Amino acid sequence: MTADLRDKTVLITGGATLIGAGVARCFRDAGAQVVLADIDAEGGQAVARETGASFMATDVTRDEQVQACVDEVLRAHGRIDALVNLACTYTDNGLASPRAEWHQALDVNLVSAVMMARAVVPHMRAAGGGAIVNFSSISSKVAQTGRWLYPVSKAALVQLTRSMAMDLAPMNIRVNSVSPGWTWSAVMNTLSHGDRAKTDAVARPFHLLRRVGEPEEVGHVVVFLCSDKASFVTGADWAVDGGYSAMGPESYEPAIPKLAA
Repeated sequence: MTADLRDKTVLITGGATLIGAGVARCFRDAGAQVVLADIDAEGGQAVARETGASFMATDVTRDEQVQACVDEVLRAHGRIDALVNLACTYTDNGLASPRAEWHQALDVNLVSAVMMARAVVPHMRAAGGGAIVNFSSISSKVAQTGRWLYPVSKAALVQLTRSMAMDLAPMNIRVNSVSPGWTWSAVMNTLSHGDRAKTDAVARPFHLLRRVGEPEEVGHVVVFLCSDKASFVTGADWAVDGGYSAMGPESYEPAIPKLAA
């Protein structure tokens, strides 16, 4: 059975992205009222038109804009039943990253998720409960050459999810995270010049399903986690990664026979 979110309102940060658009479509199809928040006004408005969502230009690192966003959603819809913390920055120069870039990465990817939650939790509590989904990543679980800021911030977000779930459970607010594998996104689209076949070929050795994911494939899991179908699910990180995190370093090539070669 599909999730039924009619009469529910969901707020999605990072909604101007390709993944944000996919998540928005999944919530729309489940009957929810969708509000997108993003610093990219032009992109956010385009996604809103395509998905039938509302849009609010919001810098999630500015507390006054976070509060203004939440206040406007409540004014327009009267409630916030689910929060999806998707906004992130991919800024990452590894060892060469100066302090300012560390601050930026942690502010956008981690602290802003907390500030959005702080703004919506009182209203969820007053309404009898709600659901929060934080977007982590497969990068939270493994080392990746030349990348420090993004993986560290996403790993911290998984721990934050557990802590939030613990403290918000008495308010009937469930908190989970999703950790997508390679998912078709603006970065992949730009680097491959829109070549999905090439992108799948590069991703193939790292994913059991031999391809990158679609934004909607992540979105369906997010919708489930925000629905009553997941009423006994909280404090968990869901791998939506095509088997990336299950695959070991031997990949698809049997290693032991190489000893006798």
